[in-house]
Amino acid sequence: MSHEKVLIVEDEENERSGLAELVSSWGYRAETARDGVEGLEKAGQWAPSIVITDLKMPRMGGLELLERLAEQTQDLAVVMVTAQGTIDSAVQAMRMGAYDYITKPIDTNRLRTILSNASDLLRTRVELEATRRRLRDSGSLGRLSGSSKKMQEIFRLVEMVAPSTASVLITGASGTGKELVARTIHDLSPRKDRPFVAINCAAIPETLMESEIFGHEKGAFTGAMERRTGCFELAEGGTLLLDEIGEMPIGTQAKLLRVLEDRKLRRLGSKVETAVDVRVLAATNKIPDEAVSRGELRSDLYYRLNVFNIHMPPLREHKEDIPGLVDLLLAEMGGKHSRKASTVSEAVLNQFNNYSWPGNVRELRNTIERAVIVCDTGVIETKHLPPGFGQAPLRTAANDPDAVRLGVGTTVEEAEKMLILKTLEATSNNKTRAAEILGISLKTLHNKLKEYGSASPEAVAGKEEVPSS
Repeated sequence: MSHEKVLIVEDEENERSGLAELVSSWGYRAETARDGVEGLEKAGQWAPSIVITDLKMPRMGGLELLERLAEQTQDLAVVMVTAQGTIDSAVQAMRMGAYDYITKPIDTNRLRTILSNASDLLRTRVELEATRRRLRDSGSLGRLSGSSKKMQEIFRLVEMVAPSTASVLITGASGTGKELVARTIHDLSPRKDRPFVAINCAAIPETLMESEIFGHEKGAFTGAMERRTGCFELAEGGTLLLDEIGEMPIGTQAKLLRVLEDRKLRRLGSKVETAVDVRVLAATNKIPDEAVSRGELRSDLYYRLNVFNIHMPPLREHKEDIPGLVDLLLAEMGGKHSRKASTVSEAVLNQFNNYSWPGNVRELRNTIERAVIVCDTGVIETKHLPPGFGQAPLRTAANDPDAVRLGVGTTVEEAEKMLILKTLEATSNNKTRAAEILGISLKTLHNKLKEYGSASPEAVAGKEEVPSS
């Protein structure tokens, strides 16, 4: 039997008392009000879970009452009672946030079902909020982890935006967990049971980008042997993450903007448009304003995507989260590789806390995974870490012979080139590692090397002098 509070707002006395008696017989606690003004006052005093209100009443009608109640609380289900001739107003009430509506004469079985469903929904909301609160207190939210102030702020923003349909732009350096944020937003949204599709714009050749995103028809271009469904249609009803949006060609960005505005797309080679219902999230490791000024990101697309912004901080700015992250990663990697490492030594944790983590959480993850694989005991020691890990002091131009030194008059392009080549040299031409350190995508690094005339830093250095130590 339910103990939910139900407030009945009805100007006709017989209907008001009759509804109260009926609802009470179903186990609800009922209270009544003669119109919207009294209903608003009693709602503030009595705090009902459900309000059943007539649409047409003197002094304050049902629609205005609905609007005023929405300003006071979100945890309230409003059921609108309407005559047959005012169905349009009931539909308007639904758009304004009413839970449901029922027409006169009231079908008691339908009303009982509505109240039961509304009670279930409200209980689910309370349970979900309690679960989220426990997760926040324990330092995790969905796929995210962290008890630091910076991560708690991320949790707050994710919880705020997840239930909506707003586009979100997630920024931050490579390896900070931008995709985890996107997945958590999806998991906490009403679309959680629908697909989550992620596409890395930096990993797709420019010639195939439109086909991957929008799809194509058979024969649309050379090699199109069959019809292909694009990412938008694959994510129908769910969420699409466009990772590294700054790497998307400008022409494709224009078409993406039209899809976001019209909610319709046209596959390559098709003459018809297809309606799509997809929430779009985007991520980039670039500074958006700078990407716009360089012409890498359309300003109109940026403003359309940046309805809500979440910036992921580098790991060095919230090192207090490292112990918790280590525990989570140990459990994950231990299960993945069937290894028994369950903790790290104090010496390892000290090295972790003193390290700058240029590759952020992704680098921590890779470090833990390697250590779990090579560890043959239950405790990870410093000998299980990569060779030379954490031994180098923080380097400055004054004490580092490999630092890039720039003279007055050096252009930005020249400085960028020197930095890229020096980083490649320091990583023994490991482009993936160099891209992580530089905070750029691997595709961007390859494009830069092509501009310099070779994919090999040694060959480039041979063509143009690079300051030596």
